[in-house]
This record gives sequence, structure tokens and C-alpha cells, in this order.
Amino acid sequence: MMCEVMPTINEDTPMSQRGSQSSGSDSDSHFEQLMVNMLDERDRLLDTLRETQESLSLAQQRLQDVIYDRDSLQRQLNSALPQFVGFPVEVNIEDEFERGWISGMLG
Repeated sequence: MMCEVMPTINEDTPMSQRGSQSSGSDSDSHFEQLMVNMLDERDRLLDTLRETQESLSLAQQRLQDVIYDRDSLQRQLNSALPQFVGFPVEVNIEDEFERGWISGMLG
């Protein structure tokens, strides 16, 4: 007759932990790896966030510079525009005068 020997059961541990004692170290190492992965991912995301914030800051500064340049050019254009509004008419009158004068001298 064969007799099977059952493993001893420690009476100090609760029932829910008895089956998981052998896999406890596996789950601990898995949990630690999960935490390390999460921390690495957090660091990577923080680096990306920092780079994106720097890029946004540079883009906003460039936008402010472009707006300033645009406004400056607009002011220059507005101050010079009245001079050029009448300019083509004056040129045409002068051209007609010169043509008439030159043709009068030649004819």
C-alpha cells in the first residue's frame, strides 16, 4: 500500500495566502518591473512635455516678433501710401506734358 505524504500547512498563514506563497516572489518581481516601467514612461512623458513647452515658448516668441514686424511694416506702408496714391496720376500728367512739349518742339 502506497501512502502519499501531503505538504505541511502552516497554521499561522491565512487560507488566501497559502496557495500564493510560491508565486509571491514572482508577483513581487512582476510588480516591481511594472513600477519601473511606469516610472520610465513617466520620465519619458515629462521630457516630452518639457521639450514641447520649450518649443511652444519659442513659437510664441517668434509669433510676437512677426506681429511686431508686421505692425511696423503696416505703419510704414500707411505713412507712405498717401504719397503713392497721387503718384501715378502725376506721372501720367507729366508724361502727357512732356509728350506734348516734345512733339510741339519737333512738329
